Amino acid sequence: MQDKLMQGSCTDFCDALAAREPTPGGGGAASYVGALAAALCSMVGNYTTGKKAYVAVQDEIGKMLEEAEASRIRLMELVDEDAEAFLPLSRAYAIPKDDPERASTLEEATKCACAAPLQMMREICGVVELLEEMGKKGSRMLQSDVACGALLARAALEAASINVFVNTRTLTDRSFASATEGEVDEMLVAYVPRAQACADGIVAALRNR
Repeated sequence: MQDKLMQGSCTDFCDALAAREPTPGGGGAASYVGALAAALCSMVGNYTTGKKAYVAVQDEIGKMLEEAEASRIRLMELVDEDAEAFLPLSRAYAIPKDDPERASTLEEATKCACAAPLQMMREICGVVELLEEMGKKGSRMLQSDVACGALLARAALEAASINVFVNTRTLTDRSFASATEGEVDEMLVAYVPRAQACADGIVAALRNR
């Protein structure tokens, strides 16, 4: 079993991503970017905690910190889960084309490969909601970090979706593919504009001299 990707340094991960190896790839990068978005949300919350000016929202900030931390940890786990799902898929592609078991094995491995990026998207949608709330209740001094988090979340959401579509396109089970793509489309339609609007509102305020 390969070493856990998230147990190394940022440099280790970036080196692994740049290497001529199949994992980590776009899916792992998407999940890591989503984790960074959650981390920025936590950063703002941690700076807001204990400030007299924000005493009225301390309970809400505490709840957001718990949720952001849970999402950050889950998204880092999904970096490894995405890589782990690639191994059976690569083995399935290596099965000789005249093997009668190849098609069913490949189909099942492809379905499994959809799971991690789909779960990434669900987590990232929650991160967008947290960033929206943190932008309203968190420290005014760290609004730029909320905006950065929102843009990272948007990028991560869209990148993760690609890693679903690259798998669903090859499935013979079109019912499964359509249902999966439908969920992805719903998240993209709902949350990409929300993440962008969160960032845009903050940028507009910052530039309104």
